[in-house]
Amino acid sequence: MHADEALLGELLVARLRDAMLGLGTAAPTSEAISTDFTRALADFDACRYASLAVRLPRLIRAGHALTANGEDTEQYSLLAKSYLLATRMFVKMDEQQLGWMAADRARQLAEAAGDVLAVAESARQLAVLARKAGWHDQALSIALSAADHPDLRGIGRAGSAVRGLLVQSASYTLARRGDRDGMRELTDEAAAIAKELGGVTLLRDHGGGFSPLTVQLHKVSAENHAGDPHAALDAARAISLKALPSVERRSRALGDIAVTYDRLGRRSDCVRTLLAAERCAPQETHARPATKSLISSLLVSGPTSTELRGLATRSGVLA
Repeated sequence: MHADEALLGELLVARLRDAMLGLGTAAPTSEAISTDFTRALADFDACRYASLAVRLPRLIRAGHALTANGEDTEQYSLLAKSYLLATRMFVKMDEQQLGWMAADRARQLAEAAGDVLAVAESARQLAVLARKAGWHDQALSIALSAADHPDLRGIGRAGSAVRGLLVQSASYTLARRGDRDGMRELTDEAAAIAKELGGVTLLRDHGGGFSPLTVQLHKVSAENHAGDPHAALDAARAISLKALPSVERRSRALGDIAVTYDRLGRRSDCVRTLLAAERCAPQETHARPATKSLISSLLVSGPTSTELRGLATRSGVLA
């Protein structure tokens, strides 16, 4: 089973690619596709990638079949959200080319549906992909232009939350560029937006949620990439993992904390945190390339332990 989990990411990517290319068949109904999207989102949040590898490609095929001969804006919106979920998975799996394709399709479908939130989330995912490609100026422009769009200000609290996510994305881009002061300024702006919204988690189906707690989670990775792992560890200590809105978020937090310990040279704490991430979300830990890369670097950078070698084997890093 562990070997299978190590290949889950590749399987999911292959099935999503085939669905995007129109391969395979679907027998959709409007009710089934709506229910399937809810379940696919739950699979993503719970890091159940074996189930997602079946459900999400089927959802994309069904969405295209339903929108092929009609102008039902609700179906366009649902297909846009399905493509956004696929984009988030492609980003996790470092599949940038497919990520660009999925995010752009999401944008076009969201615009056709007049879905302001999905248009803005499409922009955020495009900004993420631009950042991962090293196009920092473009990533900043995409995120901040979308955040300033007047349509977001006209749809209340949800629009403010999406704006917060976009500002947070721009902040992370500045971290990647080494602009620590700029990163912190924009992070503070995102935190202020979250505080104004009353501290509750909004947008569970757009980007995984936005709240003061998720802004704090963002700080861990942002401070790491801006070059201050001590500040990242301080940010991590302020997070209650149990309060994060999903297994996926908790797993991501543990992964970011493991990176922090690695950068601080705290090897045993890094391994301990990776094992905690594995207990939290085994399929995520075993399938995600970034986690595999960290495990691989630990294997060659110092003494190993039975626990580390076991994790490496379960993740497919060691045969």
